[in-house]
Amino acid sequence: MTRLSPLSVPYRAVQRSASIAFALAFLAFTGGTTFGGFLGGLGAVALVGVVVVAIAGYELAYFRRFEYELTPDTLDIRSGVFSRRNREIPYRRIQNVDISRNVAQRLVGIAAVDLETAGGGETEGSLRFVSYEEARRIQSEVARLKRGGTDGDASEPEQELLFELTPRELAIVGALSFDLRLPGLVFVFGSTVFPIVASYVDVPVPAGSAAAAGVGIVALVLLVALVSWAAGFASAVVNYYGFRLSRVGDELQYERGLLQRYNGSIPLDKLQTLTVEDNPLKRRFGYATLLVETAGYAPSSDGTNGSGGGGRGSEAAIPLATRDRVLGLVADLEGVELPTFEGPPTRIRRRYAVRYSLVLGVATLALYGADRLLPQEIPWFVPLALVPVAVVAGALQWRHRGYALTEDHIVTRNGFWKRETRFVPYYRVQTVIERRTIFQRRWRVSTVTADTAGSISLVGGDATAVDIEVTDAAELRETLNDRLREALSARREARQQSRQAALGIRDAEPDRDADASDSVAVTDAEADVSQTPEFVEEAEPAAAGGDADAEDTADTGDTDDADTDDNADTEDDADEPARADDPFIWGESVESEGEDDEDADDPEESSDERDAI
Repeated sequence: MTRLSPLSVPYRAVQRSASIAFALAFLAFTGGTTFGGFLGGLGAVALVGVVVVAIAGYELAYFRRFEYELTPDTLDIRSGVFSRRNREIPYRRIQNVDISRNVAQRLVGIAAVDLETAGGGETEGSLRFVSYEEARRIQSEVARLKRGGTDGDASEPEQELLFELTPRELAIVGALSFDLRLPGLVFVFGSTVFPIVASYVDVPVPAGSAAAAGVGIVALVLLVALVSWAAGFASAVVNYYGFRLSRVGDELQYERGLLQRYNGSIPLDKLQTLTVEDNPLKRRFGYATLLVETAGYAPSSDGTNGSGGGGRGSEAAIPLATRDRVLGLVADLEGVELPTFEGPPTRIRRRYAVRYSLVLGVATLALYGADRLLPQEIPWFVPLALVPVAVVAGALQWRHRGYALTEDHIVTRNGFWKRETRFVPYYRVQTVIERRTIFQRRWRVSTVTADTAGSISLVGGDATAVDIEVTDAAELRETLNDRLREALSARREARQQSRQAALGIRDAEPDRDADASDSVAVTDAEADVSQTPEFVEEAEPAAAGGDADAEDTADTGDTDDADTDDNADTEDDADEPARADDPFIWGESVESEGEDDEDADDPEESSDERDAI
């Protein structure tokens, strides 16, 4: 068993005790009569010292009680000061091994290692902290053992540099980046906050002048745009400084970060979704961003857990490159090119224009109410001047939406300010959902979502065909279910043949419809196929968020991590006759999941195929 770095003890102790010591010192010397008067200056210092010593003692005990080991099949972690916890993480479940180091950790020479598994709502395993060399060793060893390597394997896969961000390209990334959260906040709260702020601002023009208010609004818009651009520039530089992307065997490995340095791995065979992202400025100059998504990353909002692409459970494979280069990498990774999209019906342009016009109407009413209630004169009619802009925005929204079905993928496109083109292989689809809101019923359109394991449909993280004809939506849902089953069957057959070839089975697999008496001839040494590691891995079922079910309790040695298989034992709604009545009377949805072939050799194997990676 291996322990953490000894330097982790003082680092963690300082990290934990600094805030506590500061709080106690603040109470002692500025809290006055109650706390400081009771203890006195020396007593407060003594209390701070006791707390620091207690924390240091705990961290020392944590260090001595934390051990990990790389076995041939699992990564074992034993930890706990007051209660022991033993974990065994099978390599086949590990999706990503990420290394992170902030400035202080780089100075000390330590790093944090996080191991993400399929569908993880939280990090499966975390090592706080090991030396940087040990962290890289763990990363490479896990990759080697996942490939089935042994201690005698001397050959290491070559590292092929795919992309490196130059300083000029980094500057372009920042220049073309905007933080859109600030304009959203201003738009939502502006009607309430603006009148209050205006009452305290001394505008150097005559009171009651509409022109002065108009100048103030324009200045506010320009200020918000400038701050949004500056925030986006700073965020891009901090996140993508020194970005490198390499192919190492069957993995993509990346490095990035200025203040917080990240090293991560992305298994090529575990990719859920590829997303090409751009905005109007990027499109104008011919640039785009490529995001990759695996089921191992838990979506976060702070950019610390696989959120290089914005905290959505994605990682930027290429933060910025020419659009042709990005699409070329998509073709290289997934074998799919940009198709011709089928967009929403033409009448939907009016729906989008009406939607944006209603927003302007609400803003106008809010400003009108403020004008009537406050002594200052407010130009409540200004939003009405933006009605032509709403019409144009509706047309642009309609133009940049669409979907397409290729031989092996569903491809969707949505958004104007942040346009996202998603490429999803059929075999990665977990659930096909058709939704129709009460407003969509009036326009006779529906939305079809191809839900994958690495995304969150509630926040728009899936491949979605929005506002398509009702008949087309039903046909798309049926087609996706059919192609999902076909893709799973083809992959299952290919992997079974590969397994047979690896085991040296002489005869071909018998026909599924043949008599049960027919059998496959094997050598004496290979008689018990079910006990081979390949067979066990293929038979392991997967959950909707990954490949964990009740069996994972034994795999991980932790009963808290058992997941539910959302795909196993479900009935296929796609083959049922269409109902005569409308299932969307009050905005309901139709949801269907792919189902395995009933006579497959492994009844749970397709769940492993949808392992969500």
